[in-house]
Amino acid sequence: MSAPATERRGEDAVPAVDGTPKLRDVARHAGVSVGTVSHVLNHPDKVSEKTIARVRASIEALGFVRDANASSLAAGGSRSIGLVVIDLGNSMFVDVALGAQDVATAAGLKLLLAASQDDFALQKANVDFFDEARVAGLLLAPMQDSSEQTRRLRARGRPVVLVNYDPEADDTCSVIVDNEQVGYLAGRHMIDLGCERLMFVHGALAMQPVRLRLEGFRRAVREAPGRVRVEEVAMPDLTVESGELLADRIGGRGPGTRPDGVVAVTDTLAAGFIGRIREHGIEVPRDMAVMGCDDNSAAPRRGVSLTTVSMGGSDLGRAAMRLLIDEMGRERTHVHQRVVVEPELVTGGSTAGFVPPASAS
Repeated sequence: MSAPATERRGEDAVPAVDGTPKLRDVARHAGVSVGTVSHVLNHPDKVSEKTIARVRASIEALGFVRDANASSLAAGGSRSIGLVVIDLGNSMFVDVALGAQDVATAAGLKLLLAASQDDFALQKANVDFFDEARVAGLLLAPMQDSSEQTRRLRARGRPVVLVNYDPEADDTCSVIVDNEQVGYLAGRHMIDLGCERLMFVHGALAMQPVRLRLEGFRRAVREAPGRVRVEEVAMPDLTVESGELLADRIGGRGPGTRPDGVVAVTDTLAAGFIGRIREHGIEVPRDMAVMGCDDNSAAPRRGVSLTTVSMGGSDLGRAAMRLLIDEMGRERTHVHQRVVVEPELVTGGSTAGFVPPASAS
């Protein structure tokens, strides 16, 4: 029978049953107690420099890597925060992560990030993973009702703050952009430009931000009775390809029947539309004004700067992390809040040179 497998990372190798050196292996190698190794890792001020050097040499020799999750549990709580966003391809959620990380770092916390890629099932898997990892709290940026997912975490004492989604309930903190105002600003801008035939392009209305932006756009139209004709077009998704598909659909329509202003619910849709509509001989913005709604710097640029609406992603992330930290520290006295970040119109070249029909005639 062969001898048991032995890892040889130093002169005094220690048998490793599962191949991973443990705290007790380091203690045995260094000739100290497990408690002393723990002090070296967590409270080095309680250990002599000579002992620290000996323990660190053993750590290096064995290739020991501390189990941060186990360490945090032993210390009475995790120092990790989970953040689940819908899409890292949208720069707004990158900004959310950066803002949240700034506040987390200042508080001595670590931010763990996962993206759901517009997939609700993947979002659930990410939330479950962070639950199993026993994070101290979760920031969740969904596009649809996720109350069942968050309820399980909160039942286990893990607070949750929703980002860019209004739960419309008072049992959860949320930090949101006023998405209804986003759509309103977009519609108002196009009407003020002098557009007479407006098109609003959106995706599934089950996604709360999409639905609210459409409602805001409709409000802007209601405030200008008789000034514009409106088309609302639903696309299968919010991708560049859907924007291109829409451009092909309306590219053959005559000047009197096609829209002279297009509001896309996302910048990605707008970018795909602009890139393809020019192939039909329609110039943006001279013949048609086009804008997006989420200030996504990751959306492709099609030779013209895009008019859009800034969502304040960094502000969202910072505010959400502050609420989460407050709830983590004051579980019994914490008051749930709904923080609203106001959007701002960002004017670009995709609308700035539009010539209204009345001026062109």
